[in-house]
Amino acid sequence: MLTKSQAKAFFLGGTALCGVAFLLLTLDTLAQMPARSNQDAMSEEVVRGHMIWNKNNCMGCHTILGEGAYYAPELTQVVERRGKEWIAAFLEDPESFYPGRRKMIKYDFYDPAIVGAEEAARNKADTIAFLEWVGNIDTNGFPAEPDLVQGAATQEIDPTKLEGAPEMFRNICFGCHQVGGQGGNVGPALDGVSERFEEDYLRQWIADPQAVKPGTTMPKFPMDEATLDAIVQYLQTL
Repeated sequence: MLTKSQAKAFFLGGTALCGVAFLLLTLDTLAQMPARSNQDAMSEEVVRGHMIWNKNNCMGCHTILGEGAYYAPELTQVVERRGKEWIAAFLEDPESFYPGRRKMIKYDFYDPAIVGAEEAARNKADTIAFLEWVGNIDTNGFPAEPDLVQGAATQEIDPTKLEGAPEMFRNICFGCHQVGGQGGNVGPALDGVSERFEEDYLRQWIADPQAVKPGTTMPKFPMDEATLDAIVQYLQTL
């Protein structure tokens, strides 16, 4: 049994020790915050993108850093998963990617026909800059690894795997499909695809997947004839 004086000394000593530990942990947290919060990379574009995010209540559907509505996809690492070019194309017209399935509306401020090409491009760039900044915050591994192996925009690629690939294939298609064991694993690997399908079928499928197979998970990407030709020709080389 402790005497009253011993108990008092134990209480005061323990309180002081815990207070010092709390102070040291607080100082350590404050010292780590600048690097872990990515605050040095907070540019004007990031700030404008954050304003777009808040003004349009994006958290009413999406989550970011674990906060939000959990109705639409979590976006903390969306740039890593999808890449900037894919996101830019998606923001311009979400419904065209997944006809009849996507609930995200087409916002006017991303539409060149409404606000002009320059402002639409800036709004998309600002939004993507904000999402990219969030993705570089040190979150101790949150969120868990996505279904994609790695985003096409960030993984270290063996250049021989994409030799001759058009820019759109590198930036968008590669985010879901694999070539030579690299890329995303959402869609099927494309090695030998020209042996499985006729060239005309590939052209029709890439131009409008929904017209070939209604309800398919592959979206319709906006592209011109030259880009379509380049992708089909590249697939022939696989």
